[in-house]
Amino acid sequence: MVPIVFAGVIDPVGGGFVESMARPGGNSTGFIAFEYAIGAKWLELLKEVAPHVTRAAVLRDATIAAGIGQFAAIQATATRGTDLSAVGLHDAAAIESAVAAFARDANGGLVMTAAPFGGNHPDVITALAARYKLPAVYPWRYFVNAGGLLSYGSDLASQFRSAAQYVDRILKGEKPADLPVQAPTKYELVINLKTAKALGLEIPPTLLARADEVIE
Repeated sequence: MVPIVFAGVIDPVGGGFVESMARPGGNSTGFIAFEYAIGAKWLELLKEVAPHVTRAAVLRDATIAAGIGQFAAIQATATRGTDLSAVGLHDAAAIESAVAAFARDANGGLVMTAAPFGGNHPDVITALAARYKLPAVYPWRYFVNAGGLLSYGSDLASQFRSAAQYVDRILKGEKPADLPVQAPTKYELVINLKTAKALGLEIPPTLLARADEVIE
């Protein structure tokens, strides 16, 4: 059987990984992109970069565990004064219709969660945010490279390098069960100043100081 190396968003508690992260057992090992709790950080950053936002459309895939878990973390933070609207991530037409309806009222913003559709179509999501003048926070830097405002997430390039090292070790005879499942050790904050200007936003100096990369 071929060893499995995976990357994704998992819940170490609900998924039963707590006792097996160090020694996953079986024929599986790999890397997790981040835990669900990061959803709260996304909403926190949206409020920091756009304090006027009182409504947030959360783009998520409710058919996968990650979509449910991330939204729950965001809901826990939203009790501080932000109304949430869930938008399903299934096809571009449905997303555009939902975002257009959401944008009819003022003081809105977007939170893009980690999901297959969004990850494969960053241009679709960032174009909608730009069209409807909605400040948005994304899970990875390539959304910002595509014109998004701000991203906060794990350093995927670093994880891919580590995954390649795991593959090499397995091919040399090590057992996947002996290789611990690894959580990310570095998270990146990336800000696009050009997009901020287009939205009429002034990024707080304290946020700029924390950024790992600022795109001008």
